[in-house]
Amino acid sequence: MQNTIQNSTEEQVETITLYRVKNDTCGNPRYVVHFLSLLTEEESNSLDVFEKYNHALSKARKIGGKKFHNKQFGGGVVFQCYNTESLVNEIAVLTNRKLKGYIQRG
Repeated sequence: MQNTIQNSTEEQVETITLYRVKNDTCGNPRYVVHFLSLLTEEESNSLDVFEKYNHALSKARKIGGKKFHNKQFGGGVVFQCYNTESLVNEIAVLTNRKLKGYIQRG
């Protein structure tokens, strides 16, 4: 019974997927995150899809994110990033969640 109590008080760590895309024109590495990963649970439940996307973009711009204009990834936000751990930490602070990153190379 004591293990059950300990497990319920631990914070859940969520995984966020960073999709590696082609470098920008200057050769800087870029990663794309789906816009829903940038919203809190309350924001996801209370807004319609267009409001969610616009709200996620405005939040992402605070940490250097931009709209990803590409057919290969709909609803993406792109970040120029050399340190993915730092990016995941910034997103975690932005969304008030404990996150760990997973890089999907494509």
